[in-house]
Amino acid sequence: MTSSKNGTGRPLPLEGIRIAEVTVVWAGPHVTQLLGEWGADVIRVEPVNKIQPYSRGGERVTSQEVAISAAAAGQLTSAYPDLDPGDDPWNRSSAFNAHARNKRSMACDITSPEGREAFLRLLTKVDVLIENNVPETIERANLTWDVVKEVNPRLIMVRMPAYGLNGPYKNYRGFGTHVEGMIGHHLLRSYPDESPEHTGDAFTADAIAGVMGAFAIASALRSRARTGLGQQIEMPLAESFLPILGEYLLDFTMNGRSTPQQGNLHPSHAPHGIYPTSGHDQWIAIDVGTDEEWRALCSVLGADALAADPRFATTTKRHRDSVALDRALAECTREQDKEVLFHALQAAGVCAAPVHDELDALQSEHLNARGFFETVDMEGVGPRVYPGIMTHWKHTPNHIRRPPARLGEHSHEIYVDLLGYSEAEYDALVAKGLVGDTYPESLVPRHWKR
Repeated sequence: MTSSKNGTGRPLPLEGIRIAEVTVVWAGPHVTQLLGEWGADVIRVEPVNKIQPYSRGGERVTSQEVAISAAAAGQLTSAYPDLDPGDDPWNRSSAFNAHARNKRSMACDITSPEGREAFLRLLTKVDVLIENNVPETIERANLTWDVVKEVNPRLIMVRMPAYGLNGPYKNYRGFGTHVEGMIGHHLLRSYPDESPEHTGDAFTADAIAGVMGAFAIASALRSRARTGLGQQIEMPLAESFLPILGEYLLDFTMNGRSTPQQGNLHPSHAPHGIYPTSGHDQWIAIDVGTDEEWRALCSVLGADALAADPRFATTTKRHRDSVALDRALAECTREQDKEVLFHALQAAGVCAAPVHDELDALQSEHLNARGFFETVDMEGVGPRVYPGIMTHWKHTPNHIRRPPARLGEHSHEIYVDLLGYSEAEYDALVAKGLVGDTYPESLVPRHWKR
C-alpha cells in the first residue's frame, strides 16, 4: 500500500481510512476520487470474468480507424490516447482514468461464491463500502446492510441509487441526466422558445452527488469516532441534487409562480449571457448587474450608440428588453478578441470571462501559474496531463500519488497481503478466471485489432 504522506512527512487527513467501492459511471467513483485524494486507501472491486457496464468501457470498444473518421466529422466516439484503444482499451479510457487515480483495483466478482467470500473478508478490513448500482443488484448479491453489518458492525455503507431504496421508482435505472430531467433541471437550463433537447448534457447531478457523498462519509466517520457505530447512508441522486433547485420550488409554493426556461437569463442582471467574438466559434461570457457596469462595458467596447440607446438606459429597461439588448451587444463584441476583451472588462470592473474549450483550459496562464495540472505516468498510457487536486490546504500540501488503477492491478497484494489468502488459494482463483488483469477473448473479442 502506498503511503498517503505528501512528501513533507505530514500524513494526509484520511490516512488509515480504507474504502471498498463497487461503483459505476461517475457519481460513485467521484466520491471515492475525492476521498482518495486526501489519503483514503480506496479499493475498487470489479470483475474480470464479466464486463461491468458503464465503467471501463469494455462493452463498447471503438477501433482507431473508426475513431479517427468520427473525429474528422466532429463526433466523439472514444477518448483513448491518440484515439488508439491499444491491446487493453479498458485501461485507456479517459472517462474512467479521470477518477481512478489514487485507487487500487481488486479483481473480484461479488456475485460468485468465491468472490462473495473474498468480498465479505474484505469488508472486515475496511471502514467504508460505497456503491451506486440499481438496488436490486446489491440485493441479488445478498450484500445489503442487514448482511454486511453482521460482518463489520463499524462499517459505513453508502448507497447511491437514482431514486432511493424504496418507493415505486426504487429499481428504475437512471444516470445523472435522467434524474436532472425528473427534478426539473433540464427544463430550467433550456433556452426560452426552445425545447430541452438543445441544452445538452451537463451531468450536474453526478458532480453534486460526488461532493455530497464525500461529505456524508466524512460526517459518518466523525459520528463513528464518537459512538463506535457504523451505519447505512442512503443518498439518491435525485434527492441529493433537488435542494440545489430549492429557490424555484419555494417560489412556486410561496408565490404560485412557475419559473420559465432560464437559459443564460438572470432574474435581474442584463446583459447576462454568452456573446460572439472574433474567430470561429469563439465566445465571451458577460454579466452586468448595475448601470455603472453597463456604462463601463459600453466604454470598453467604444459603443457610444449603445450607451445612448434609451431602451437600455437602466437595469430595469435592459432586463425588460433583453432580447434586443443581446442582439445589439453581440454586434459590438463580434470583432473583439475574447482574451483581450476579458482583461479589458475586468480592469473596468465588469464581470466577464472567455469561453474556453479543453485546449484553452490546458493552456490557461492562470491555472498553469498555480500549478493546477499534474503529469501522471500510467503504464500503457504514458505521461499525460491530469486535472490536479481541487482544494489547497495551507498546512497540507497534496498531489496525485498514484496513476489510475489498471484492471485487477493490485489483486495479489490485496488477496494475499491484506486478506490472508495463501499463494495456492490465490492461484486457484486465477485458474478459475475470477482473478486476473484482463478480460477474456470470449467477453471482448479483439475486433478493433483486425
